[in-house]
Amino acid sequence: MSAFVDTVAAPLVNASRFRAAHEAEWERLDQLVTRMEKRSVRALPDDDILALPLLYRSALSSLSVARETSLDRSLVIYLEQLCTRAYFQLYGVPDTALRQFGRFLARDWPMAVQALWRETLVSFLLTLAGVLAGWWLVSTDPSWYYSIIPDAMAGGRDPAASAETLRATIYGAENGDGGLATFAAYLFTHNSQVAIFAFALGFAFTVPTVLLLVYNGLSLGAMLCLFAKKGLGLNFLGWLTIHGSTEMFAIILAGAAGMKIGTAVAFPGRDERTEAAVRAGRSASVAMVGVVLMLMVAGLLEGIGRQTVQADAMRYGIGLAALAGWLAYYYLPRRREGDHALAA
Repeated sequence: MSAFVDTVAAPLVNASRFRAAHEAEWERLDQLVTRMEKRSVRALPDDDILALPLLYRSALSSLSVARETSLDRSLVIYLEQLCTRAYFQLYGVPDTALRQFGRFLARDWPMAVQALWRETLVSFLLTLAGVLAGWWLVSTDPSWYYSIIPDAMAGGRDPAASAETLRATIYGAENGDGGLATFAAYLFTHNSQVAIFAFALGFAFTVPTVLLLVYNGLSLGAMLCLFAKKGLGLNFLGWLTIHGSTEMFAIILAGAAGMKIGTAVAFPGRDERTEAAVRAGRSASVAMVGVVLMLMVAGLLEGIGRQTVQADAMRYGIGLAALAGWLAYYYLPRRREGDHALAA
């Protein structure tokens, strides 16, 4: 009978000793995790931050022992909850929506665009080739204009239009803003659609993306040539630059994102095509979210240019400043996340 009592009492004595030996560490970890939950890790002094991983691993070890030796259930539940809370604070702390958006603007978006620099260069060259081809075609034979520019976009802006009619398109405030507003809205809608389709159709081995970029360049070159023949080339380019520098850049980036996916599908390397496309799509989709924001900025700039800015020099200044800002934002060197840890 005495042996049976000793056998039953032994686990209880061991549980009490086990709790007494480690309870101070558990309580300290509990206090640190609670402070982090209420505020953040910045609320902890350096000594506590250094002790936190050690306390967490000690609590995990205690939990393992408690499970293996069948200690009282309440202690196991307490340690499970404590370890779970500590884990999420150490490794799975969810950022607020504001912090996530700030990280997207500060790092994720520009780094995703930087990763597309080769595709961006190709996209730019294709657009430039289209502009030059459109200019050359219309300058040699004005009838090409009707084949390149759809009637909805032209809206009377064709080789038969007078210089006064075309000037009213550029300076709507002076000659009635209705036609200019319609033209600007159509142009913005058209370019937004080109950007979206250039990205969405990239999976088809980039062929539709290339065709869209070239066609968009053809349209731009044809219109530039039309206005230039009426002596309004620089005036039209100024009106276009104020929002077009952002808008065209957005289209070029959308084309680059589509090419990234298309080339991954066409040349997957050692990976499966689906896996290669998914991996390429992750970074490309981040850049595409930024493209949508760029198009929103372009819409605001277009509204400013159409309604308030009539001086050509100011239009050029705003458009070129916006372009310089985008280039600096995307391509100035910045430290990667891993670099901070190395520096520390």
